[in-house]
Amino acid sequence: MTKKRIDEPTGTETVGHEWDGIEELNTPLPRWWLYTFYATILFAAVYVVLYPAWPMIDRATGGTLGWSSRGDLAREMRAADAARAGVRAQIAATPIEALPANPQLMQAAVAGGAAAFKVNCAACHGAGAAGSPGYPNLNDDDWLWGGTLTDIETTLTHGIRWDANPETRVNFMPAFKDMLKPAEADAVAAHVLSLSGKATDNATGAQLFADNCAACHGPSGGGMPAMGVPALNDAIWLFGGTKADVTKQILAPRHGVMPAWKGRLDPVTIKMLAAYVHSRGGGQDPAPAAPAPEVAKGAAPAAKAKTDG
Repeated sequence: MTKKRIDEPTGTETVGHEWDGIEELNTPLPRWWLYTFYATILFAAVYVVLYPAWPMIDRATGGTLGWSSRGDLAREMRAADAARAGVRAQIAATPIEALPANPQLMQAAVAGGAAAFKVNCAACHGAGAAGSPGYPNLNDDDWLWGGTLTDIETTLTHGIRWDANPETRVNFMPAFKDMLKPAEADAVAAHVLSLSGKATDNATGAQLFADNCAACHGPSGGGMPAMGVPALNDAIWLFGGTKADVTKQILAPRHGVMPAWKGRLDPVTIKMLAAYVHSRGGGQDPAPAAPAPEVAKGAAPAAKAKTDG
């Protein structure tokens, strides 16, 4: 510590400290800087009184204005919900088959369904609804149980082979492992693949198909989609389309399961989901009259499906 003195070159008083012969000039801060600093102190004092500021164990001080970011978010969410409520009410009041007549409402339903699909359906059907082995592709035009808006809504509501819902869609393909010899099953698989040009036909397989499979799938393999019986002549397969896959399905069929969304999702969300799935490109328009099935209703479906869980 040394006595303060005036620095001759600058005419400024020193602070009285010296370090190895180095002294510090006592240069005051500019007034504008000091006033700004004092203003920030004043602002901080007012802020901690008006707004949440001091953290506590499970909350922060409330502030005299009662504002919080959580409360602000809650108000914005309520406003958004109120805006959506009007659209949801319109969708709820509109029969699903009438949605396409109102393009703006249909667009809103598809947008809402897309959001619900990501949360509830993408885990099985994929983010783009392209499916995977055992999980149907929802982008094509191959449908079981029907591909109209009404059909899709019914499938979503009651599910496929969902035991907890008494109105679930149900059918089963019998296992032919005790009815056909391995060579016969192989011949039937070859015939089935020949229906879509994927293999060479054979007389044995064609006869066995006529005797055991045509009652449900039709003589030409067209199926009965409205009854959940898949077409076998379009090369679209749920459990694989190789000869080994088809043979396996003939001998020990696998059956997909899709949950019923009734009770899990509200009716409006289910309706929006149906609109979204229908919009993916494979949805069907209502037919003016239901076409007659190829043959009388009989046994059950084989290897593939669309909305088949």
